[in-house]
Amino acid sequence: MASPRLETYCCPNRDAATQLVMSFQPEVFCGVCIGSASVSLLLTILQLLPKKGQSLRKMPKASSSSTILLLISICDILGGLGMIFRSSVWLGFPGFIANISAVNGTDVWPSAFCVGSAMWIQLLYSAGFWWLFCYAVDSYLVVRRSAGLSTIVLYHMMTWGLAVMLCVEGIALLYYPSLSSCENGLEHAVPHYITTYVPLLLVLVVNPILFRRTVAAVASLLKGRQGIYTENERRLGTEIQIRFFKIMLVFVICWSSNIINESLLFYLEMQPDINDMPLKNVRSVALITWIIMGVLNPMQGFLFTLAFYGWTGWRVDLKWRKREIPWESLSSSTVGENAYPSPVNYPSNTHDSKKISTTDSQQTDEAISMLSEGNTSGDDRLTRSSPIYQGW
Repeated sequence: MASPRLETYCCPNRDAATQLVMSFQPEVFCGVCIGSASVSLLLTILQLLPKKGQSLRKMPKASSSSTILLLISICDILGGLGMIFRSSVWLGFPGFIANISAVNGTDVWPSAFCVGSAMWIQLLYSAGFWWLFCYAVDSYLVVRRSAGLSTIVLYHMMTWGLAVMLCVEGIALLYYPSLSSCENGLEHAVPHYITTYVPLLLVLVVNPILFRRTVAAVASLLKGRQGIYTENERRLGTEIQIRFFKIMLVFVICWSSNIINESLLFYLEMQPDINDMPLKNVRSVALITWIIMGVLNPMQGFLFTLAFYGWTGWRVDLKWRKREIPWESLSSSTVGENAYPSPVNYPSNTHDSKKISTTDSQQTDEAISMLSEGNTSGDDRLTRSSPIYQGW
């Protein structure tokens, strides 16, 4: 799982709250992390692999939204691999890990492994948070027709730049002036925890607002197409709203335990003695949420693919070929259906206005299809039956 406590544990003079959770059944905890991360990793890859029986028309140009969704899954996969590697070393080499606690130890490799593996996990999941924020921004900009594939470069700069900057800054403040003397007080730890949880809280607070505004903009866009809001348009708007809801639901399920656990551990750190009997229930809840984090954090990758694409099935097609991405077939089919020649007897001003209307129609169709991409069953049937996708 991903927690700033992993980096804090690398300090030999770690605080009592970190020692409490990290020393609680470490074999069981590492086993839970390996099991959950392995299952999520295999199912995520299975979800992303091409499936038999899907259409094999020419693949259109990928959209920025589909690229962001893929990058979120890649961050989850790489973060899960980091969890598996770290937990495997902890289980397989207990003597090597025990040297992390040696204050005057001369072997630097245990500490280097502890810091490196913790930073890898934290960096990848933080990058995933930033990409999820970029997805919400991109969805809103696509509806406003202010985004496209050109903006993906800006998203890369923002995501990786902020993720690396915050991670390095937090680690530098935590381990200042050296690894052996870190965590002498909360003035070292608090900035590290803030830089870790800023992107998580940003997604929790800002993404629902952006999603809600996007849904409202989609409804306005659908009404403006023909001046009416039919049942098909209403169902399409509902499908997009449900999709955004599933994304936020998965995020809340996977990371709410981290916020609860961190709040309890900080409360324990403020107490003179965390082993007092009145704090027994607080310690129990902190340990329970610690184990829950080991289960839910790695499962984010697979659960997100369900929210993004739905269940894609077991029948994997391992033969590589140029294959159309199902959720992007809407854009290509829309262009084909709307691109018909204008009557030659129309006056020139009518012809120009018709051309503008057709271009605007295609841009609207592509914007809506980007938001509804990923669902290979109900959404495809729904959007194809809508008047939006049947031309004027």
